[in-house]
Formats: sequence, structure tokens, C-alpha cells
Amino acid sequence: MMEGSVWVAPGDHPNNTNSNNNSNNNNLWVFSHESEHDLALMVSDFVENNGGSAGGDSWCSSDSESGFSDLIHLADKISSYRHSVGQYENDLLSVVHSLILSISEMDLHFVKSGPCNASCIRYSLVKLFRLSGYDAAVCASRWQGSGKVPGGDHEYIDVVNYNNGSSERLIIDIDFRSHFEIARAVDSYDRILNSLPVVYMGSLTRLEQLLQLMVEAARSSLKQNSMPFPPWRSLSYLQAKWNSPYQRQFIPDEHDIMGNVSSDHEQCNGQLRRLQSLLQSELEVERLLKPINIDSNRRLKLDRRRHSSFWAI
Repeated sequence: MMEGSVWVAPGDHPNNTNSNNNSNNNNLWVFSHESEHDLALMVSDFVENNGGSAGGDSWCSSDSESGFSDLIHLADKISSYRHSVGQYENDLLSVVHSLILSISEMDLHFVKSGPCNASCIRYSLVKLFRLSGYDAAVCASRWQGSGKVPGGDHEYIDVVNYNNGSSERLIIDIDFRSHFEIARAVDSYDRILNSLPVVYMGSLTRLEQLLQLMVEAARSSLKQNSMPFPPWRSLSYLQAKWNSPYQRQFIPDEHDIMGNVSSDHEQCNGQLRRLQSLLQSELEVERLLKPINIDSNRRLKLDRRRHSSFWAI
């Protein structure tokens, strides 16, 4: 095992791992080498067996009346889950946004060479977190296929919050919306998708709630277009990304940071620019809506006072 990393099983605290656990978990990396091949085969088989169930003429981007009602109900729940967070999470989210916006393209060239699917951004963000005193790490999870759930791997960030002798992992996913993109989505599904945070930061419990809602929304959208529900959009597959055993890494492998070549990072540079642009747009919308929300809360409190005064007469 490389320096600056530790294997963790789901539910375990990083400090509680031992050598036996590390030995067992290393096998997951061996099994997962076939994960992309397994997923590709599953997609091919799914398209071959189900692709003809919804012809091009059956596709529509507009919602049916019942489907629209279902998706609006889910949108309200998502909004509620997004804003029902404690002060610590709100403060940490502000830190996440500030650090992401502070990353420059030059920072990415000293993290990882070759195609890395935004690992450069994650390691740069973790470096800034740790310099700021947070226990943050890049978490690389991998899992075996089981039944209709294909094997796979995922990379995200966690920050461990220590408070009064206990600890809590908070998850950070810098490309959260991409997990829920579906083909031929109806209009209201696209609006729900765009209502999700650009960067997810929060507990596993709240993440689980959002996953369940987005699976329901995807199922509703696909159903309206008479399209089958693929196994890689299932709740079990989504849960595996964040709930599987993971390797907690503070720095990338040494062989990954040898010979940094700018051209290798063009993809990551583009991803960083896109991430920062989306995040800035989201923050600007929230800034513009904040006075409206405050005014609405004031009116609600005033109405409640008037209601109480009426009954007191």
C-alpha cells in the first residue's frame, strides 16, 4: 500500500482499519479491473434486448399530466433535502465553493499525468483542504458485479468532522449531476436534474435520500417515453458508488506524478473551467434569490402573527 492512503470498509472509521482488512480489501482492485468490460457488456446486452421497445416516434420531451405531477412532487422533496442542513455543513459548503474557485489550471499539472477523469481536480482540492486543517482525502471505491448490478468504480472526496469524541464523514462529489443524466428525458426531469447542486457536499444519509428521489424521477421520465429502466440507473448501482469499500488517499501514486505533460491535462482543464463556470452560475442564482426568500419568510412570520392576534381577540 502506498504512503498516504488507507483502505476503509463501509461504516468503518479510517483510524480503525488494520492490516488484515487492508489485505482483504486489496482483492477488490483485482476484481474491479473487469468492471468497465462488465458494464460495457451489460449495456450492449440491454440495448440489444430492449432497444426496440421504444421507437423514435414514441419519444417526446413534454410531460404527461400524471408524470408531471409526480416529478413536481419529487422536485419539492429535493429542494427540501438540499436546504435542510446544519450550520457546520453550510459553513463547509462555503469553504468547498471557495476552494474550488481558487484552483488554477496550473495546479492540475502537478497532481497526475495522463488521462485522469478529473482526479487532478480532486487531489488539488484535497491538498487545499488539508492545508486548511481539514481531514480530507480522495476516496476510490470499487465493487464487484452482483446479479443485475454491474461492477464498477468511483472516485470522490470525503471530509471527516470530529466533534466531542465522535466523527462523521461528509461526502463531496464534484460532478454530482452527471450520475443522473438519462436519454430522452422529459422537460420536468431536466429541471429536476438542474435543481441538484453542482457539487454535492453532505452526509451519506442525505445523499441516500437524494439518490432515492432521483431514481424515482428517472423511472417516471423513462416510463413516459415507454423506455425500459436500465440496471446502471438503479438505486443499488448508485449506492455502490459511495457505500462500497474505498481506499482513502491523500496524495496520488508516485508513478502518476512523474513527467507532467500539459497536453495530458487538456481534458481536466476543460472540466475545471466547466465546473467553475457552473458553480459561479449557481452561486449567482442563489445570491439573487436570497432576498426573495428572506422577504417570503418575513411575510410568513407576519401572517402567523396576524393569525395569532386574530384568535386572541
